[in-house]
Amino acid sequence: MAGTLLAGPAAAVATAQPSSATATADDRLGPGEWLLPGQSLTSGGGRFKLVQQKQGNLVFYDGTKALWTSPTAGRPGARATMQKEGNLVIYGADNKPLWSTPTAGNPGAYLLLPKQSGNLVIYSRENKPLWSSMAYLGGKLPSGHVLRPGQRVQSSNGRYKLIQQDEGNAVLYDGQRSLFTTPTAGHPGARSLMQAEGNWVVVDRNDKALWTTKTAGNPGAWLAVSNDGRVIIYSRDNRPLWTSR
Repeated sequence: MAGTLLAGPAAAVATAQPSSATATADDRLGPGEWLLPGQSLTSGGGRFKLVQQKQGNLVFYDGTKALWTSPTAGRPGARATMQKEGNLVIYGADNKPLWSTPTAGNPGAYLLLPKQSGNLVIYSRENKPLWSSMAYLGGKLPSGHVLRPGQRVQSSNGRYKLIQQDEGNAVLYDGQRSLFTTPTAGHPGARSLMQAEGNWVVVDRNDKALWTTKTAGNPGAWLAVSNDGRVIIYSRDNRPLWTSR
């Protein structure tokens, strides 16, 4: 799967933006479709909802409980679109991309709300899962992305999983066997961030750093879970900076 953010203004990819900020009964966002501030998708008899919040973040709800949110709060006027090349992108009011799923290169992909599972998924045109609100399925955590408790990055061969655990540590698994863990257990609610400046950091619920790869100074760096069972931090030009081995 291709990189993270796509260049170019939103106007260049908009085929037809919705004309009013109202909820729809649709459970999917298809290629070229938009969610403007205040608009939403619903499924499961109204149980699940995906809302483009007016303050900027895209939030996936189970009833009133937020299951997932994009890291774009504080950007009023932001809006989301399922791009024709396959990635879900949130644009700011200035038409600059703020956040994206790493699913470009999959023309015809679409986003689908669940009926029961509580997992928001992007599927390819052939209905193959590419990304979900619980998992980065292509082995990549892009720059600026976050793993919250219960979320994971899965190697592209499906064998290895890096899971941000509820008790605070991020653990790389081969099946049930632990290959690597951050020394951050005992901090429930902790999450790990692939920071824009290049660090992979585990922070507690108060945003205090608990552990880091010390790879700052490499803007655009990203995290990979490799097919041979390693966590690797790569620079923007794909140079390895850190590895779990």
